[in-house]
Amino acid sequence: MIELLILYSLLKHDLTMYAIHKRISENFQAFTNPSFGAIKPALVRLEKRGCIRSAKIMSDGGKLSIFYSITKDGLKELKKLLLKPFSSNPLQFLSDAKIKLSCASFLSSDEAYELFEEVKSNAILHKLNAEKTMADEYNPIDFYQRIVLDNTICEYNNFISMIEGFEKGNASNSR
Repeated sequence: MIELLILYSLLKHDLTMYAIHKRISENFQAFTNPSFGAIKPALVRLEKRGCIRSAKIMSDGGKLSIFYSITKDGLKELKKLLLKPFSSNPLQFLSDAKIKLSCASFLSSDEAYELFEEVKSNAILHKLNAEKTMADEYNPIDFYQRIVLDNTICEYNNFISMIEGFEKGNASNSR
Protein backbone atom coordinates (compact mmCIF):
# COMPACT_ATOMS: atom_id res chain seq x y z
CA MET A 1 0.00 0.00 0.00
CA ILE A 2 2.97 2.33 0.61
CA GLU A 3 3.78 2.36 -3.10
CA LEU A 4 0.21 3.34 -3.96
CA LEU A 5 0.37 6.20 -1.44
CA ILE A 6 3.69 7.45 -2.83
CA LEU A 7 2.52 7.35 -6.45
CA TYR A 8 -0.75 9.08 -5.59
CA SER A 9 1.13 11.77 -3.64
CA LEU A 10 3.32 12.49 -6.68
CA LEU A 11 0.41 13.05 -9.08
CA LYS A 12 0.29 16.83 -8.69
CA HIS A 13 3.85 17.80 -7.70
CA ASP A 14 7.41 16.59 -7.65
CA LEU A 15 8.27 16.07 -3.99
CA THR A 16 11.18 15.22 -1.73
CA MET A 17 10.99 12.15 0.49
CA TYR A 18 10.13 14.40 3.44
CA ALA A 19 7.39 16.14 1.47
CA ILE A 20 6.01 12.75 0.38
CA HIS A 21 5.88 11.67 4.03
CA LYS A 22 4.15 14.92 4.96
CA ARG A 23 1.62 14.62 2.11
CA ILE A 24 0.80 11.02 3.05
CA SER A 25 0.40 12.03 6.71
CA GLU A 26 -1.86 14.95 5.81
CA ASN A 27 -4.09 12.96 3.47
CA PHE A 28 -4.11 9.47 4.95
CA GLN A 29 -3.25 9.70 8.66
CA ALA A 30 -6.70 8.38 9.60
CA PHE A 31 -5.83 5.09 7.84
CA THR A 32 -2.04 4.75 7.99
CA ASN A 33 1.15 6.53 9.00
CA PRO A 34 4.19 5.04 7.27
CA SER A 35 7.62 5.84 8.66
CA PHE A 36 10.56 7.24 6.71
CA GLY A 37 12.05 3.76 7.13
CA ALA A 38 9.17 2.36 5.04
CA ILE A 39 9.08 5.18 2.49
CA LYS A 40 12.77 5.14 1.49
CA PRO A 41 12.89 1.45 0.39
CA ALA A 42 9.58 1.90 -1.45
CA LEU A 43 11.04 4.87 -3.33
CA VAL A 44 14.05 2.76 -4.31
CA ARG A 45 11.79 -0.08 -5.53
CA LEU A 46 9.59 2.30 -7.51
CA GLU A 47 12.60 3.98 -9.12
CA LYS A 48 14.18 0.62 -10.07
CA ARG A 49 10.92 -0.37 -11.78
CA GLY A 50 10.75 2.95 -13.65
CA CYS A 51 7.60 4.15 -11.87
CA ILE A 52 9.28 7.28 -10.53
CA ARG A 53 12.41 9.23 -11.34
CA SER A 54 14.59 11.28 -9.05
CA ALA A 55 16.46 14.50 -9.66
CA LYS A 56 19.04 16.09 -7.38
CA ILE A 57 18.47 19.82 -7.10
CA MET A 58 20.55 22.37 -5.22
CA SER A 59 18.45 24.86 -3.26
CA ASP A 60 19.27 28.57 -3.06
CA GLY A 61 20.75 27.90 0.37
CA GLY A 62 23.15 25.35 -1.08
CA LYS A 63 21.38 22.27 0.25
CA LEU A 64 21.09 19.28 -2.06
CA SER A 65 17.57 17.84 -2.25
CA ILE A 66 16.28 14.83 -4.15
CA PHE A 67 12.93 15.40 -5.83
CA TYR A 68 10.82 12.48 -7.04
CA SER A 69 8.35 12.57 -9.92
CA ILE A 70 5.92 10.02 -11.30
CA THR A 71 6.50 8.56 -14.78
CA LYS A 72 4.07 7.16 -17.37
CA ASP A 73 4.90 3.69 -16.06
CA GLY A 74 4.15 5.02 -12.57
CA LEU A 75 0.69 6.13 -13.68
CA LYS A 76 0.04 2.64 -15.06
CA GLU A 77 1.32 1.10 -11.81
CA LEU A 78 -0.93 3.36 -9.73
CA LYS A 79 -3.96 2.23 -11.73
CA LYS A 80 -2.88 -1.41 -11.35
CA LEU A 81 -2.46 -1.01 -7.58
CA LEU A 82 -5.86 0.67 -7.22
CA LEU A 83 -7.58 -2.16 -9.10
CA LYS A 84 -5.61 -4.99 -7.49
CA PRO A 85 -7.80 -7.52 -5.63
CA PHE A 86 -8.14 -7.11 -1.87
CA SER A 87 -6.83 -9.28 0.93
CA SER A 88 -9.33 -11.76 2.34
CA ASN A 89 -8.36 -10.56 5.84
CA PRO A 90 -11.25 -8.29 6.99
CA LEU A 91 -9.02 -5.90 8.94
CA GLN A 92 -6.57 -5.50 6.05
CA PHE A 93 -9.45 -5.16 3.59
CA LEU A 94 -11.06 -2.29 5.48
CA SER A 95 -7.81 -0.34 5.77
CA ASP A 96 -6.84 -0.89 2.12
CA ALA A 97 -10.36 -0.16 0.86
CA LYS A 98 -10.45 3.21 2.63
CA ILE A 99 -7.12 4.18 1.10
CA LYS A 100 -8.08 3.01 -2.39
CA LEU A 101 -11.47 4.75 -2.23
CA SER A 102 -9.70 7.95 -1.15
CA CYS A 103 -7.64 7.73 -4.36
CA ALA A 104 -10.54 6.85 -6.70
CA SER A 105 -10.50 10.28 -8.38
CA PHE A 106 -7.44 9.11 -10.35
CA LEU A 107 -9.49 6.42 -12.10
CA SER A 108 -11.76 6.75 -15.11
CA SER A 109 -15.48 6.42 -14.45
CA ASP A 110 -15.50 2.77 -15.58
CA GLU A 111 -12.42 1.93 -13.50
CA ALA A 112 -13.91 3.66 -10.45
CA TYR A 113 -17.08 1.61 -10.92
CA GLU A 114 -14.94 -1.55 -11.03
CA LEU A 115 -13.24 -0.51 -7.77
CA PHE A 116 -16.56 0.29 -6.10
CA GLU A 117 -18.01 -3.09 -7.09
CA GLU A 118 -14.94 -4.94 -5.78
CA VAL A 119 -15.05 -3.04 -2.47
CA LYS A 120 -18.80 -3.49 -2.11
CA SER A 121 -18.75 -7.24 -2.77
CA ASN A 122 -15.93 -7.73 -0.23
CA ALA A 123 -17.71 -5.57 2.35
CA ILE A 124 -20.93 -7.56 1.90
CA LEU A 125 -19.01 -10.83 2.31
CA HIS A 126 -17.32 -9.66 5.54
CA LYS A 127 -20.64 -8.33 6.88
CA LEU A 128 -22.35 -11.65 6.15
CA ASN A 129 -19.55 -13.50 7.94
CA ALA A 130 -20.05 -11.30 11.01
CA GLU A 131 -23.83 -11.88 10.90
CA LYS A 132 -23.26 -15.63 10.56
CA THR A 133 -21.03 -15.62 13.63
CA MET A 134 -23.70 -13.74 15.62
CA ALA A 135 -26.45 -16.14 14.52
CA ASP A 136 -24.54 -19.39 15.11
CA GLU A 137 -26.42 -21.10 17.94
CA TYR A 138 -23.68 -23.73 18.29
CA ASN A 139 -21.02 -21.11 18.95
CA PRO A 140 -22.26 -19.01 21.86
CA ILE A 141 -20.57 -15.63 22.09
CA ASP A 142 -20.27 -13.52 25.19
CA PHE A 143 -21.60 -10.02 25.79
CA TYR A 144 -18.47 -8.20 24.60
CA GLN A 145 -18.10 -10.28 21.47
CA ARG A 146 -21.76 -9.65 20.62
CA ILE A 147 -21.37 -5.88 21.04
CA VAL A 148 -18.17 -5.82 18.94
CA LEU A 149 -19.75 -7.96 16.20
CA ASP A 150 -22.90 -5.82 16.21
CA ASN A 151 -20.74 -2.70 15.85
CA THR A 152 -18.79 -4.39 13.02
CA ILE A 153 -22.03 -5.13 11.18
CA CYS A 154 -23.08 -1.48 11.57
CA GLU A 155 -19.67 -0.35 10.26
CA TYR A 156 -20.04 -2.55 7.19
CA ASN A 157 -23.61 -1.29 6.62
CA ASN A 158 -22.34 2.31 6.73
CA PHE A 159 -19.39 1.41 4.50
CA ILE A 160 -21.69 -0.24 1.94
CA SER A 161 -24.01 2.81 1.99
CA MET A 162 -21.02 5.08 1.36
CA ILE A 163 -19.94 2.96 -1.62
CA GLU A 164 -23.48 3.01 -3.03
CA GLY A 165 -23.34 6.80 -2.77
CA PHE A 166 -20.04 6.75 -4.68
CA GLU A 167 -21.65 4.57 -7.35
CA LYS A 168 -24.56 7.01 -7.76
CA GLY A 169 -22.20 9.99 -7.87
CA ASN A 170 -19.96 8.21 -10.35
CA ALA A 171 -22.95 7.36 -12.58
CA SER A 172 -24.10 11.01 -12.64
CA ASN A 173 -20.57 12.28 -13.30
CA SER A 174 -20.13 9.96 -16.28
CA ARG A 175 -23.17 11.34 -18.12
